[in-house]
Amino acid sequence: MAKQAVAVPSGKTRIETTTPKGRGINWGGIGRYIALVVVLIIALGPFYWTAITSIKVDAEINTSPPTLFPHSFTTNNYSQAFLSVQPAFAKDLLNSTVVAILTTILALLFGSICAYAIARLKFKGKGGVLAVILSVQMFPLIALVGPLFVFFTNTLQVYNTYVALIIPYLVISLPVTVYFLTSFFRDLPPDLEESARIDGCSRLGTLWRIILPLAAPGVFTTAILSFITVWNDFLFGLTLTADSAAQTVTVAIPLFNGEHQIAFGEVSAAAIIVTVPLVIMVLFLQRRIVSGLTAGAVKG
Repeated sequence: MAKQAVAVPSGKTRIETTTPKGRGINWGGIGRYIALVVVLIIALGPFYWTAITSIKVDAEINTSPPTLFPHSFTTNNYSQAFLSVQPAFAKDLLNSTVVAILTTILALLFGSICAYAIARLKFKGKGGVLAVILSVQMFPLIALVGPLFVFFTNTLQVYNTYVALIIPYLVISLPVTVYFLTSFFRDLPPDLEESARIDGCSRLGTLWRIILPLAAPGVFTTAILSFITVWNDFLFGLTLTADSAAQTVTVAIPLFNGEHQIAFGEVSAAAIIVTVPLVIMVLFLQRRIVSGLTAGAVKG
């Protein structure tokens, strides 16, 4: 855009702007698109490779160099995953579902009560309590495996049960749950709670009937994050279970490989089966997740 001085009849000079005929190249927009493509390739590349491997026949999987686009198509790897290769895969999938759901429910139950106490009640050391809860998240999980294994096998005798998995998963989920819900509860106006208390509602009644419905986006987001964390865990599922009685699906996938053979097709099919439910859940619930993560971010 160029400026040009133009003389007017009154004798004054007026400055006019003229727009060039051709528009310049928007390098910023091009750079953003390039960055977006690079990020998508990095993020979706492993998932794409796993997906195409799951539908290839063994002959094409073992070809060198590997094919970027599959020339064959078969669903045999998926049927093999549930039947002949790893018959306990379906049971392990059920185990992961049950453990993840129970852990999420318990984390929301205990975490919401703790978060409400930190957000609303006045007591000494409240900041220290929250700091201790969050410090658990920084503790290396591998250091807990040995003591938990001894404790569950000798003292509680719950090794290879759902209880042995739910307890450490609660340790992982509760700090994040308490932190998120505390921030959501603090953003809610206390007037509604005071009105409920005047009408005779107890503290817990106020929490269940007033606070949680108002903080539904945050509770929903916290539940999804907790579920995904438990679903993807491998460490505790490997060390605290022995067989399909409580073994999770992330531990079952490496068992597809034999002593002298790696079942790339079956492993890829099992990985897709485990991943697709989470992808579908996030895609359908992304609005609630975003609204929950951004709730309270803007005040005014």
